[in-house]
Amino acid sequence: MTTITLVQGDITRQSVDAIVNAANSSLLGGGGVDGAIHRRGGPAILAECRKLRASHYGKGLATGRAVATTAGELDARWVIHTVGPVWQGPGSDPSLLASCYRESLRVADKLSARTVAFPAISTGVFRWPMEDAARVAVETVGDMETAVEEVRFVLFDERAYEAFAEQVR
Repeated sequence: MTTITLVQGDITRQSVDAIVNAANSSLLGGGGVDGAIHRRGGPAILAECRKLRASHYGKGLATGRAVATTAGELDARWVIHTVGPVWQGPGSDPSLLASCYRESLRVADKLSARTVAFPAISTGVFRWPMEDAARVAVETVGDMETAVEEVRFVLFDERAYEAFAEQVR
């Protein structure tokens, strides 16, 4: 049984087996969580991302998919990069958002990771409404069969924390 934990704070400060990055499809860094992970993790993460782009992911990582790299200088063993969907307005299909969580946990299982920290994927510049994103995240993780023992949602501000707390109750 996977335990779901909520933390308000900085995902780059978590001590876990794997930190999930709400990545850019380019895998080459960006803003928000992606930029913070690349900055704090150091050049080793970018170097591995460049190798992935030069081999399997020449066109970038597809939305809803996940891939792992080293965690560099973060207090983790791996960073699992996943590309969330952009909110297109009412009627947007949440299946790609759910896929980010499922695929990240599948990668974590392949790595034998037991603790995984997730951000609120797609809720920043990709504009997915926080309450809906929290519902999709918590339901998907709760329904997933995984060997991961703890999924830690690391939420940047009080609004995000409260939205996720409503879903965990």
